[in-house]
Amino acid sequence: MNLSQTAEATQVLASSPQANLQRLLENVGAVVLGKPEVIRLAIVALLAEGHVLIEDVPGVGKTLLARAIAASLDCSFRRLQFTPDLLPSDILGSSVYHAATGDFVFKPGPIFANVILADEINRTTPRTQSALLEAMSDGQVSVEGNTHVLEPPFLVLATQNPFEFEGTYVLPESQLDRFMIRIRMGYPVRAEERNILTSHRRGEPVEKLHSVISAEEILNLQQAVRHVRVDDAIAEYLLDLVHATRESEDLHVGVSTRGALTLYRASQSLAFVSGRDYVVPDDIKSLAVPVLAHRVIGKSFLQAGEFGAAEAIIRDIVDRLRVPS
Repeated sequence: MNLSQTAEATQVLASSPQANLQRLLENVGAVVLGKPEVIRLAIVALLAEGHVLIEDVPGVGKTLLARAIAASLDCSFRRLQFTPDLLPSDILGSSVYHAATGDFVFKPGPIFANVILADEINRTTPRTQSALLEAMSDGQVSVEGNTHVLEPPFLVLATQNPFEFEGTYVLPESQLDRFMIRIRMGYPVRAEERNILTSHRRGEPVEKLHSVISAEEILNLQQAVRHVRVDDAIAEYLLDLVHATRESEDLHVGVSTRGALTLYRASQSLAFVSGRDYVVPDDIKSLAVPVLAHRVIGKSFLQAGEFGAAEAIIRDIVDRLRVPS
């Protein structure tokens, strides 16, 4: 092999899907320290064409994770700070009268971007939250009788504080169902927290991040994920889990068909991120809580909207199910 052939082979290897994926994971991990599993779940949702809800107490890195992912993608990015006075038109856009022509011209809102950071989404009213529903499920928005298609890739990264905090609204079930994955940041371990203190001595590290992957490469990764093989036995195992939530004595509402399809797509993405072209039972087990817990409602009043109780119920169901060989 001559020098030109060697250089060409090296370039192909560097631009391979797995190489692109690894660069993305490492770039985000350089800023979001000590949270490899959280980062991986967020990337799983991105590659599966889903959306992410990041929930935890203030100050543990929810917004940082969203900003790091956005900075790593060579895509358009808009940040929306959700407040009680935010209106749907502030998100979707509205028609503005153009005096020169005498016509109303549609002015697109911030939703017309590839990556949306919906910061503190539960601080606005359910009416405004619902402005995201069509965009998140169908990749389009309808304004004043006209439908506008959003350019792919399209990712919503939403953060929220626990609903018992002052000044917050509980997200409606229809809104929760649009999120593929719900994750919690958690507090960092002491050693990682010390590294965080050191890395922030000279400012915010996320502001120095550069994009490492283009929109076209993201679309190629998403197409590759769709070709990950799911054996019939794995699909039956997934359906066993879904139907067990519907038959559970502890749940008033089980997982919907949309939830089953979401878990299917997420498992394909996790397999791909793990370097496999096929899904294994552990993919389903690993994703059961982050994908399904926010889609079920417990029978008791306290469990309705209480994710901790829902997570425990889902884990118990997973533990009791027979795993296919």
